[in-house]
Amino acid sequence: MGGMSEEYDPGAPTEYAERVLDTVDLIPPGKVMTYGDVAEWLGEAGPRQVGRVLARYGGGVPWWRVVRSDGVLLSGHELRALDAYRAEGTPLKESGPASEGHLPKVDLRRARWDGQAPGGAAAARDGRGSGDG
Repeated sequence: MGGMSEEYDPGAPTEYAERVLDTVDLIPPGKVMTYGDVAEWLGEAGPRQVGRVLARYGGGVPWWRVVRSDGVLLSGHELRALDAYRAEGTPLKESGPASEGHLPKVDLRRARWDGQAPGGAAAARDGRGSGDG
């Protein structure tokens, strides 16, 4: 029983992991950030570290909203991600007829989130009470 057990039990997320997960939680439905975007937003580490955090701890956050910079869906999780994208209205690039059986990619040009809530941060919070008078 050496010190290997840590590899298999992620344990509590590190402070960095918590920040990554908090950031992913901010991404609005229908929008995405790349692994590099998240790293840049945090000003710490890089896309690989972000990917590692999500691989370990991502189950509790909308992990599908963090994508590769080429928009290709996460290997092994494509169908779950696709269901989420369709449910949230995330812009996708459908494959052309030539690429039979190939999955769509995320349309980063349209789906990428810049970290700004539409209409400023306040607007994101008060989704209630307006106009149901």
